[in-house]
Amino acid sequence: MKSGPLEPGGPSRVPPRIHKGNKGVSIMDLVLRAVAIVATLASAVAMGTTNETLPFFNQFIQFRARYNDLPTFTFFVIVNSIVCFYLVLSLPMSIFHIVRSRATFTRVILIFLDSVMLALLTLGASAAAAIVYLAHKGNASANWLAICQQFNNFCQRISGSLIGSFGGILVFIVLILLSAIALCRRP
Repeated sequence: MKSGPLEPGGPSRVPPRIHKGNKGVSIMDLVLRAVAIVATLASAVAMGTTNETLPFFNQFIQFRARYNDLPTFTFFVIVNSIVCFYLVLSLPMSIFHIVRSRATFTRVILIFLDSVMLALLTLGASAAAAIVYLAHKGNASANWLAICQQFNNFCQRISGSLIGSFGGILVFIVLILLSAIALCRRP
């Protein structure tokens, strides 16, 4: 006589898997949004406060390098500011996902908006990176001289600003992936 699954000595019954929701993913989402706020805000402030003045022969004739001399850097500051503002506005929705870890509609909205902000941030950072490269290397074909030998502090600040912005891009990629994982883990 064979023993059945519910009889003693029979195969043990595996309890059903209890779905704990996506609280861990939601908490990580909140932390990453805070990191992205810091990165984009620091990038905007670093670029927006960048200027350097060099004297030429005397104090009355000076050369000046400012971020707003180049429209690309102005665009970079505006983009980072917009993305930072969006991230601050998205914090309540991220907190909502901690409380209601099974929410799906708001996660889909966040994936869409995060993707738009990722594209915008990538656009601004890439354009600024091209100008930073020209500032460091110049372009002999176009007779553009590298200015970083003269304006060293200016170039260090704009390069540092790019690092923060590209860090924000990486955080957005992880945020989108986390939201997608949370949607897939839905019961």
